[in-house]
This record gives sequence, C-alpha cells and structure tokens, in this order.
Amino acid sequence: MQQQPQDHISKKKITYAVSGSFRKYLKNYFREQPLPVSYEMLQHSNFSIPVLDNMGKDTYWETVFYIPSMADEIHAALKRVYTLLKSSGHSQAEEHLNIERIDYCLFGNSKPFRIKIVNNYNEVYDYFYIKTADSSRIFGMELEHMLSPYWINFLVDKTTLVEEHISGVPGDMFIDKYLNNTGFNPKKIAKEFVKFNQRCFIRLLGDMRSYNFIFDITQDFDDIQFRIRAIDFDQQCYEGNKNMYLPQFFKENNVFVNMVKEYLHPDVIKQYQQEETSQILVRIKAQRQRLRDLRLAAADEYLSTPAKIKQLGEELCQHHNRKAFLECTTMPQLMYQQLKAFIIADRK
Repeated sequence: MQQQPQDHISKKKITYAVSGSFRKYLKNYFREQPLPVSYEMLQHSNFSIPVLDNMGKDTYWETVFYIPSMADEIHAALKRVYTLLKSSGHSQAEEHLNIERIDYCLFGNSKPFRIKIVNNYNEVYDYFYIKTADSSRIFGMELEHMLSPYWINFLVDKTTLVEEHISGVPGDMFIDKYLNNTGFNPKKIAKEFVKFNQRCFIRLLGDMRSYNFIFDITQDFDDIQFRIRAIDFDQQCYEGNKNMYLPQFFKENNVFVNMVKEYLHPDVIKQYQQEETSQILVRIKAQRQRLRDLRLAAADEYLSTPAKIKQLGEELCQHHNRKAFLECTTMPQLMYQQLKAFIIADRK
C-alpha cells in the first residue's frame, strides 16, 4: 500500500445548494419533508459556553443557550425532529424526551449543531445533528446508504439538513487509546483499513483522515471484529486530486498504512480489495433503480469547481485508461463513470 505526501485538501469547501431535480429525488425517496425547526433558527442563541473534554481541553464545540420563551419552542421542535428521524413521526415518545444540550461546532466546513436528547424514563441518551443542506454532502450520504455496508438516516427541508448520530470510536482516538490494546488483532485492523480505503475510492469519498471515520468494535464469539465507517461526507466528489479519495495518502492515517505493510502480504491486500469491490458491485445491482434515479436527478449538480472537475476527470482517465471521464462536466457524471469503470474491470 503506497504512502506519500500529497497536495493539501481544500481548507474551505464551497456549499452547494440542492437543485430542483435533486430535491424531487429526495422527496420521492422520503428524504425531504417539512421540519419544525431550521438551521437558521438555531443560530439565534443568546449566549454560549465552551465544551471541554475530561482533560479540560477545548473541544471546538460550545453549548448554546436561548431566551426561555424561544428555548421552549426550539426544544419542542427538536423532539419532534427526532421522532421524524427515528420513528417516522410517531409522537408518543415525545412527552418523555428531554433536550439536555445543544452544542455548536466552531471547527470544520459544516458548522453543525449537535443535539443531545435524553429519555427521562431510563436516562438513555442519543445525539443528532442539524446542518446547512449541502448538495455534495447529501449526495455522499445517499451513496453511503446504497454502496456501503451501512444504512444512514437523514432528512432535508429547504436549507436545513438533519443527520442521525453514527456511534463508534473516532479514528484519532482509536490510535491514541485503543491501537496498542494487546487483545486486538492488528491483522484485522489492517484488513479493515484496506477495505475502507477501497470503498472510499470506488465511491469517491474524500478527506477520510482519522478523525473523519469511526471504529465500530464488536466482540465476536472467538475474537474482536473491527469495522470502519465514515462519519463526514463534506468531501464527497469535491477534490480534483485522485489521491484525496484514498485514505492511505493522509498522514493522519500513517499508523494504519504501516500496519498494512507489516502484517499483510501484497497478494492478501489485493484479495481484500477485490472482496470489497465485489461487495459494492453486488450492492450496485441491488440498488440499480435507485442509483439510476440518483444519477439522473443529480447529473447536473456540479458539487465542485470546474477546475477540480477537469483535474479529477483527467486523473481518473489516466488511472482507468477510459476516455469517457474526459467528457464529464460535473462530479456526479464522474461518479457514474467511476462505478462503470469498476463494473467493466470486474467483467474482464
């Protein structure tokens, strides 16, 4: 597995509005519906305090507060949003739900609000997020839902996006606190990173540095299993540099790349790459109609700058030796050609 320095990822990503055709697709697949609260409404906080971790360090989140009359309205609306996201709007549970905290993130592109909601009967809590609706991010989550091993819930209403929380250990925390656990099999961690690397490249999900994915750790009957799952989709089909879609090229992931080199034979790496590719191709067949609808609805969504679209088309053309990439004028068109290239390669 190659590892080398590459161009820096864009520091500030442009937010792209959702087009009418893409919005129609979202509505047809029950992703878009009216919501009782908006991202803009949450921005009208009265004051805030920083959120510190257990060591007293700044987390780049701050807890926001609203005037009492506004807080009651927002809390009731957020409980409603949660039931829409989790239980198709059945409101029986809302009376024993409580909004414990609303946090706002100062770091990153999406600047999300994180909502902590608690069940008063058993004190079990959950999180969800409210962000500005970005066409690139939504496109990425749709692809995650269809092409990855994981389903993902989200809702869109005009310029507001609501996302469920994805549970797991953040990759950077896994490196610091879990990686050297003697009970963990490093070969399984290396195997999962190879598969995750392949999955990101096939569906052109970029910026998968360690803090943008999580480890799902599961105790199996005879060993511990690991799964890596993306949690940030801001850089779906955005960068022009092909290597930005391969997690192996980020220095934050060097420890995983070194594990692959140490524990996996090159032939085994190829085996795991082929296994992941085959699984994605099976999902493509299973989701053929929905992927077709997504392709038609989002074909004209640029999702990036013309320069980046042109650069990525040229690099993917060289990688796959397919001139069809050079005819693409938008990122979704490149995404379609990328999937098609892997389908054709699998048939040879």
